[in-house]
Amino acid sequence: MAKRGGFPGGIPGNMGNLMKQAQRMQKQMEEQQKELEEKVFTATAGGGAVEVKVSGKREVLEVNLKEEVVDPDDIEMLQDLIVAATNEALRQVEEANNSNMAKLTGGLGGLGGGFPF
Repeated sequence: MAKRGGFPGGIPGNMGNLMKQAQRMQKQMEEQQKELEEKVFTATAGGGAVEVKVSGKREVLEVNLKEEVVDPDDIEMLQDLIVAATNEALRQVEEANNSNMAKLTGGLGGLGGGFPF
């Protein structure tokens, strides 16, 4: 007698339902990615003396400097502050992306992480 549902060899479940779920998940991922790309993430360094805005596409949109941070005798400090603010804004993008993925996958721990096959 043939097993109902599943595949020869014993993989359980209904392949049609699994494919529908995968398609829904893919659509949700695309929608969330689009939403993320439209967001702007802002970070500061040096007590707000340097502000960097980055898009969800990981593109630097703006760098704002307060006048007092521009010291021709200490260019290195200004460079370090710009790098720090940019890296923080990029970290925020990555954190938002990871949060979206965790919501979508329900904590599967990555692609295929919770599947029995």
